[in-house]
Formats: sequence, C-alpha cells, structure tokens
Amino acid sequence: MVWTIGLYGCYQLVSMGLSNEEIKRYARHLILPEVGMAGQERLRESSVLCVGAGGLGSPIALYLAAAGIGRLGIVDFDRVDESNLQRQVLHGTADAGRLKTESAREAILRLNPNVTVDLYNEPLTSSNALDVLRPYDVVVDGTDNFPTRYLTNDACVLLGKPNVYGSIFRFEGQASVFDPKRGAPCYRCLYPEPPPPGLVPSCAEGGVLGALPGIIGVIQATEILKLILGIGAPLLGRLLLYNALEMSFRELKLRQDPECPICGKNPTIHELIDYDQFCGFPSGSTSTGDEEEDAKLEVTVDDLEAALKDSQNGIRTLDVRNAEERDICLIDGVDWIPLDQLQDRVSELNAAQRTYIHCKSGVRSLKAVRLLRDLGFNNVWSVRGGILEWIEKKAPDLPVY
Repeated sequence: MVWTIGLYGCYQLVSMGLSNEEIKRYARHLILPEVGMAGQERLRESSVLCVGAGGLGSPIALYLAAAGIGRLGIVDFDRVDESNLQRQVLHGTADAGRLKTESAREAILRLNPNVTVDLYNEPLTSSNALDVLRPYDVVVDGTDNFPTRYLTNDACVLLGKPNVYGSIFRFEGQASVFDPKRGAPCYRCLYPEPPPPGLVPSCAEGGVLGALPGIIGVIQATEILKLILGIGAPLLGRLLLYNALEMSFRELKLRQDPECPICGKNPTIHELIDYDQFCGFPSGSTSTGDEEEDAKLEVTVDDLEAALKDSQNGIRTLDVRNAEERDICLIDGVDWIPLDQLQDRVSELNAAQRTYIHCKSGVRSLKAVRLLRDLGFNNVWSVRGGILEWIEKKAPDLPVY
C-alpha cells in the first residue's frame, strides 16, 4: 500500500487489495453487501481530519480507526486533565498532563496499527486552517467553542469539504452534515451569528453527562462512514437533536440560505477572517469579553481573603454557583445566591455595600456583576479566577472540579 496525492490534493492510498489480516479484522464489514471488499478498500484509501480530541473527538477517532479509515488527522493543542477522563475515552489516568494528540495517537494505534495518524499540536487558526484541512476527504467538527466552529465551517466551504458537525451540552446534543457542494446548508445557514460571549455556558460551567459525547460522536463517525462508502441517507439538510434524559430524537429540516455570506448566491466571505473578533472575543483570546473592561470589574482572591478576615470592613462576599458545585467545595463565610436566582432575590442585597462575587472561574461572577450594575448596584465586583484560583493560591486541600 502506498500513499499518493490524489484528486483535490487529498491523500490517496493506492489499493493493492486487502491482506489476510485485514480480511480477518474487517470480516463483519465485508459480509455487508453495502460495504464488501470494495467498500473496505475505499475506507482504507480515505482520510479524515478530526478537529478536537476531547469528548466528541474520542469516540469519533476510535470508531473511525476501528472501521479501517486509512488516515486520521488529529488537531488539538490541549493537555489531558483529570476532569476530562469522565467522558474523553481516548485518554486514561496515566495520560494526565500529556498532549491530547500524543495520547490519542497511542490509543488509535493500539486499536488499529494499520491507521496512519497525523498530529497537529497547534490551534486551528485563520492562517493555517486551509493548509491543515486541504489534504483530507472529510472534516469532522469535535470542537467546543464558537470561533473554531465558524472557522472550521468556513474553511470547509472554501475547500469544498463535507463538515460533519456535532455539539453537546448537559444532557442534549445535535448533529448534522454541512456540505454546500452537495446542495446542503453550512453551519452559517443554521447559525448566521454567534451568541454573545458568555451567554452559552461551557461544559466546564454547565456540566455534561459523560456518555452523551459518546452517542453524538458515534453518530458523527457513522455519518463519515456513510459519506465515504456512498450509502444510506446522510444528515444533509437535516439537524438531529438528541435528549438523553428523555431518550428521544427529533429532526429538523434545514435549507441552504441564499443570503448566506459564504455559501449563498452572492457570497461576501472569500477568505478566512478573524473568528475571535467575529464571535466577540479579543483577537487570539478565549475570554468571554473585553479583557480590559473585565479587569475594571474585578478584584483578586487576595482581596476576597482580606474581606473574609476582617468582619468589620463591611464587605459582603457572595457565591453565585449552583448547589451541586457547593456540594463539591465552598469557601467558608461566603453567602450564596445562585446566578439564576439573583435577579429575583436582588432585594436581599444592599446597593451601598461593597460586594465581592465569585463563581467557579470568574465567568458567571462577571455576568452577575454586570446584571447588578445594570440594576444600579455600582459597588459590586467579580473575583478574578473564582474558586479555582482560590484553591490554587489559598486552599490547596480543597477538591478541584
């Protein structure tokens, strides 16, 4: 078997038939009339780029490797954290602190040593995305942030690549196949504008059921196999919605937006843009807003500590996390009003009293501060870094979540 550069610049494996070992490995594929020997060779000759090696990327990469995809590219620059292990099954306990790409490659090759694995230990950016995506037949979106989601979409549209999309949050997930080249909509047709920064909580803030990315990721892997084999009805022009609590699936019909700025009749986007700026983040940052403006509303954990030590200073301290988070860890002496109850319980606060507000990492506390300041509370401040920074600097014996 020899890799060459085929049509559209994609990697192509010159087929020399399946070996006896491959026939044994893929026997359950080979007896499917929709796959057979020719289909399995097609899988072996194909290449897929997985953007993200986390919750979604884990089942995607494992099932594509098991199915016999010949070449897998993995894009991720993050390191394995213990909090990942509840759902990111590419990685194990011993991998904590390692690059996710390195851990992913070991897991893939342990499962199927016949797969060629390309690693991209760097963020996907406007300057490198086209070069990274170009060699692959299919791109699969396993990301967890809006700038990379829009970047992946636009690069796929410009290159004419199918984009197999999935996303998860708490107990819900969704999946689709975006491919304007085949007459299907792109991600921008579904979501023309990103939500305001910080409006949609991350999984770190809102949580996610550990098995959920497994379900959505396997759906994405299934769609990729169908696309490569040319079988079945892919999720083109369809958005699949899954609710794990109800164990229910719904489907929405999608249509290509003729006014879409990148895949519409008169596109206005002809090259990749600054996606952090487009999504309302400072360029090159993953912050939830303008960092300089955030800093004007923040105090440090040292300030919080001083407020707690001196009961005569008149400073009130407030935790806006949810009850489940407080069951894990809390700071003694800090009052509690969950963020989703804050507006209804604003009468419990004194507008004249200096108040320090904390959450897990400083995102929700900034929301609380902005909400209260809009209501006339001008002496409220967010604790930068939240309880995570408090644990790191002041209380290392508390559990990190």
